[in-house]
Amino acid sequence: MTDTVYPAIACIIPAAGIGQRMQAGKPKQYLSLQGKTILEHSVARLAAIPSLGPIWLVLAADDAYFDATPLAQSTVTRVKGGAERMHSVLNALHFIDEHQYPWVLVHDAARPLVRQSDISLLLQRCIDTGHGGILACRVRDTMKRGERYVSETVDREHLWHALTPQLFPTALLKAALRDAISQGIAVTDEASAMEWARHTVLLVEGRSDNIKITQPTDLALAAFYLEQMAE
Repeated sequence: MTDTVYPAIACIIPAAGIGQRMQAGKPKQYLSLQGKTILEHSVARLAAIPSLGPIWLVLAADDAYFDATPLAQSTVTRVKGGAERMHSVLNALHFIDEHQYPWVLVHDAARPLVRQSDISLLLQRCIDTGHGGILACRVRDTMKRGERYVSETVDREHLWHALTPQLFPTALLKAALRDAISQGIAVTDEASAMEWARHTVLLVEGRSDNIKITQPTDLALAAFYLEQMAE
């Protein structure tokens, strides 16, 4: 790992969502977690990796909370968000020089627990192979398909939970998102756009405690995991 020479890698954190499922009075990325906002924790996780370059933070046009955080005085670059995640990430990509930063790492604003070791493994695997990839963890539970009733049990052998960060060549990701949007293809993460564009996407196994804070119970779980990390 220490012998690996990385190209310049830009970082994007889409943080323009409002997090309706959180049922809070503010966007979930601004909720407090051990004395800091969730967003501060997520930014700090990337900023602690020497191999990573500058961070572009995508915010809603009417964001009323960011200026009150210490991040407003940091070196992150603010970008206006779009209607959906794919639009927000593409907005940030328009500001990133693909020649200066041939790779780009995208991380969820509400994943404050990602480990440095997992990020480093993702960088190593992708740079070594030349393919983009994502952190993911294997599905462990029995999977069911249905609405009110079970219609079938789904084989979990090759199923994974997609996590972030996700790392891709900048030019390829920009083109994949641009083309998907222009053709009306709905993609929920960067890997979806790359899959649709028929690019190889590596699965890099990461820790399952890299949770995305989505519902109220997730906040308590994240606080517990943070306490365990500090011990």
